[in-house]
Amino acid sequence: QMQLVESGGGLVQAGGSLSLSCAASGRRFSGYNMGWFRQVPGKERDFVAAISWSGDTTNYANTVKGRFTISRDNAKSTVYLQMNSLKPEDTAVYYCAASRGWVVVRTSEYEYWGQGTQVTVSS
Repeated sequence: QMQLVESGGGLVQAGGSLSLSCAASGRRFSGYNMGWFRQVPGKERDFVAAISWSGDTTNYANTVKGRFTISRDNAKSTVYLQMNSLKPEDTAVYYCAASRGWVVVRTSEYEYWGQGTQVTVSS
């Protein structure tokens, strides 16, 4: 089992920035590709960004490309999501997840999930 714990969510004004962290434990972190997803009530969980186990390859949803940056520190078993130029439509619960698939975008490809952290962007 791998445990994932997100942190860094909160309330921010439109145009502002937030940095999310996800700390992993229980499994060899560097053996997994990592992803960030988000979900609003009543809707499906959407792909945001993914990063390969080495950090060399990343993938972003079109809605966040150019504004969000995913990164990881294998020595700290942590994956990050830097979010800039935030918009009200970015408001959601953000989840990190671990997969053995290569920077995949489908939720079904991910084995382990965190509990989520709320991000609220006010207009």
